[in-house]
Amino acid sequence: MGKEADRYTYRVTWSEEDNEYVGLCAEFPSLSWLEESPEKALFGVRKLVKETVADLKKTKEPVPDPISTRPFSGKFMVRVPPEVHRMLAIKAAESGVSINRLVSSKLS
Repeated sequence: MGKEADRYTYRVTWSEEDNEYVGLCAEFPSLSWLEESPEKALFGVRKLVKETVADLKKTKEPVPDPISTRPFSGKFMVRVPPEVHRMLAIKAAESGVSINRLVSSKLS
Protein backbone atom coordinates (compact mmCIF):
# COMPACT_ATOMS: atom_id res chain seq x y z
CA MET A 1 0.00 0.00 0.00
CA GLY A 2 1.40 3.43 -0.94
CA LYS A 3 2.76 5.77 1.68
CA GLU A 4 0.31 8.47 0.66
CA ALA A 5 -2.68 6.31 1.66
CA ASP A 6 -1.01 5.60 5.02
CA ARG A 7 -1.04 9.29 5.92
CA TYR A 8 -4.82 9.48 6.08
CA THR A 9 -6.80 9.23 9.32
CA TYR A 10 -8.41 5.83 9.78
CA ARG A 11 -10.78 4.50 12.40
CA VAL A 12 -12.43 1.14 12.96
CA THR A 13 -15.62 0.85 14.96
CA TRP A 14 -18.34 -1.70 15.54
CA SER A 15 -21.56 -1.31 13.54
CA GLU A 16 -24.45 -2.79 15.49
CA GLU A 17 -26.72 -2.23 12.49
CA ASP A 18 -24.48 -4.29 10.18
CA ASN A 19 -23.22 -6.65 12.90
CA GLU A 20 -19.69 -6.12 11.58
CA TYR A 21 -16.72 -3.84 12.02
CA VAL A 22 -16.62 -0.80 9.80
CA GLY A 23 -13.41 0.85 8.58
CA LEU A 24 -13.63 4.60 8.02
CA CYS A 25 -11.35 7.37 6.73
CA ALA A 26 -11.88 10.94 7.99
CA GLU A 27 -10.66 12.54 4.76
CA PHE A 28 -13.05 10.41 2.68
CA PRO A 29 -16.31 10.40 4.70
CA SER A 30 -18.28 8.69 1.92
CA LEU A 31 -16.04 5.59 1.99
CA SER A 32 -16.40 2.67 4.38
CA TRP A 33 -15.53 -1.02 4.53
CA LEU A 34 -17.40 -3.73 6.47
CA GLU A 35 -15.67 -6.89 7.71
CA GLU A 36 -15.88 -9.57 10.39
CA SER A 37 -12.73 -8.38 12.17
CA PRO A 38 -11.31 -4.93 12.93
CA GLU A 39 -8.04 -5.82 11.20
CA LYS A 40 -9.81 -6.78 7.97
CA ALA A 41 -11.98 -3.65 8.13
CA LEU A 42 -8.87 -1.46 8.44
CA PHE A 43 -7.11 -3.29 5.61
CA GLY A 44 -10.21 -2.98 3.41
CA VAL A 45 -10.76 0.74 3.91
CA ARG A 46 -7.04 1.47 3.40
CA LYS A 47 -7.12 -0.46 0.11
CA LEU A 48 -10.30 1.38 -0.93
CA VAL A 49 -8.70 4.76 -0.16
CA LYS A 50 -5.60 3.83 -2.17
CA GLU A 51 -7.77 2.87 -5.16
CA THR A 52 -9.85 6.04 -4.80
CA VAL A 53 -6.75 8.26 -4.71
CA ALA A 54 -5.42 6.53 -7.84
CA ASP A 55 -8.76 7.06 -9.63
CA LEU A 56 -8.89 10.73 -8.59
CA LYS A 57 -5.37 11.29 -9.90
CA LYS A 58 -6.14 9.47 -13.14
CA THR A 59 -9.14 11.72 -13.79
CA LYS A 60 -7.21 14.79 -12.60
CA GLU A 61 -9.70 15.46 -9.78
CA PRO A 62 -8.59 17.02 -6.49
CA VAL A 63 -7.20 14.59 -3.91
CA PRO A 64 -7.83 15.52 -0.26
CA ASP A 65 -4.73 16.37 1.75
CA PRO A 66 -4.22 14.12 4.76
CA ILE A 67 -5.18 15.84 8.02
CA SER A 68 -1.78 14.77 9.38
CA THR A 69 0.07 16.93 6.85
CA ARG A 70 -2.16 20.04 6.96
CA PRO A 71 -0.82 23.06 8.80
CA PHE A 72 -2.88 24.23 11.78
CA SER A 73 -2.55 27.68 13.36
CA GLY A 74 -3.96 26.69 16.73
CA LYS A 75 -6.72 29.27 16.34
CA PHE A 76 -10.38 28.87 15.50
CA MET A 77 -13.47 30.95 16.19
CA VAL A 78 -16.51 29.58 17.98
CA ARG A 79 -19.79 31.44 18.16
CA VAL A 80 -21.79 30.96 21.33
CA PRO A 81 -24.93 32.63 22.68
CA PRO A 82 -24.26 35.78 24.75
CA GLU A 83 -25.39 33.98 27.94
CA VAL A 84 -22.74 31.29 27.42
CA HIS A 85 -20.11 33.96 26.76
CA ARG A 86 -21.08 35.71 30.00
CA MET A 87 -20.97 32.43 31.97
CA LEU A 88 -17.51 31.64 30.56
CA ALA A 89 -16.28 35.14 31.46
CA ILE A 90 -17.50 34.66 35.05
CA LYS A 91 -15.94 31.20 35.38
CA ALA A 92 -12.66 32.46 33.93
CA ALA A 93 -12.59 35.46 36.28
CA GLU A 94 -13.36 33.26 39.29
CA SER A 95 -10.54 30.91 38.25
CA GLY A 96 -8.13 33.77 37.60
CA VAL A 97 -7.52 32.78 33.97
CA SER A 98 -8.49 34.11 30.55
CA ILE A 99 -11.53 32.80 28.71
CA ASN A 100 -9.13 31.40 26.12
CA ARG A 101 -7.25 29.39 28.75
CA LEU A 102 -10.51 28.19 30.35
CA VAL A 103 -11.98 27.00 27.05
CA SER A 104 -8.69 25.49 25.89
CA SER A 105 -8.46 23.43 29.08
CA LYS A 106 -12.05 22.22 28.58
CA LEU A 107 -11.30 21.15 24.99
CA SER A 108 -8.10 19.28 25.73
